[in-house]
Amino acid sequence: MRPIFVAMASLASGLALTVSPAKAAEELNLICSADVVICELMQQMFQKETNIQVNMVRLSAGETYAKIRAEARNPKTDIWWAGTGDPHLQAASEGLTQEYKPPLLGELNDWAKKQAESSGYRTVGVYAGALGWGYNTDIFKKKNYKEPKCWADLLDASFKGEIQMANPNSSGTAYNMLATLVQIMGEDKAFDYLRKLNPNISQYTKSGSAPVKAAGRGETAIGIVFMHDAVAVAVEGFPIKSIAPCEGTGYEIGSMSIVKGARNLENAKKWYDWALKADVQSRAKEAKSFQLPSNAKAEVPKEAPRFSDIKLIDYDFAKYGDPTTRKKLLDRWDKEIGANAN
Repeated sequence: MRPIFVAMASLASGLALTVSPAKAAEELNLICSADVVICELMQQMFQKETNIQVNMVRLSAGETYAKIRAEARNPKTDIWWAGTGDPHLQAASEGLTQEYKPPLLGELNDWAKKQAESSGYRTVGVYAGALGWGYNTDIFKKKNYKEPKCWADLLDASFKGEIQMANPNSSGTAYNMLATLVQIMGEDKAFDYLRKLNPNISQYTKSGSAPVKAAGRGETAIGIVFMHDAVAVAVEGFPIKSIAPCEGTGYEIGSMSIVKGARNLENAKKWYDWALKADVQSRAKEAKSFQLPSNAKAEVPKEAPRFSDIKLIDYDFAKYGDPTTRKKLLDRWDKEIGANAN
């Protein structure tokens, strides 16, 4: 009986070894750094089309970068979708993400291709959107506030405690704002501006889109966000008007990266290729997501703020996507702004 028992045990062990990898091959560990509604839509669409189980976590771009960096020796994430391009570029420059050239690269807009090229094809653009803010028109009418059309207008003393923005340590949106102001004004003047703005900030949120959602609910008058996030809140029926700053503004290239050492690499590549398809990107509007899609053949939502209508700066993605630059700016923000936050 003993030899039979050993043989059966060996067979069971062999079966277990063959079943486990097959099961793992049908999973994908994803971090999504966009709004939770579009994250869930993408998750559901991909699962339905591929039968691959997507284990999704929603984290802001800055949080995701920190998590991937911390787990570099033992990656628990396969792919990172969405969120501002700066931290994606930072991850790429540190070798935290993997080179991949998708078949649909030729269908993408130039700004999405340049994102891939500048990273050594370790990330790619999936959408774009300009930085600005949204304000609650009901609050403005009630309190007789003057519409803020420029960055300078946000310093008006009447807005004391009436503005929300995110913390640039956790939020890619807020880091993009910090980098934008530095490029418009120069570093010292930008930090002088942020010190003057600080009394008007009621809260530095974790998420980049949270400020304008709070404005929509009437909890604050102004939320500094990407303009498409302000548009999304307005489309939901809230009294929000979006503004592109008169002095000029930066923009994001929402990006996507495969984590180096991904356990489910083939499935990560399947997501990467799928997420760049025109028909997939055209469905973003179903989740009230109004960014500009990276695939040139995708449908642009009619509500999406067009770059042609906005004064954009020549945002230096390479410089402000560099980890050394990021650390320097965030350390200074923590010391001079964050330490004195309300």
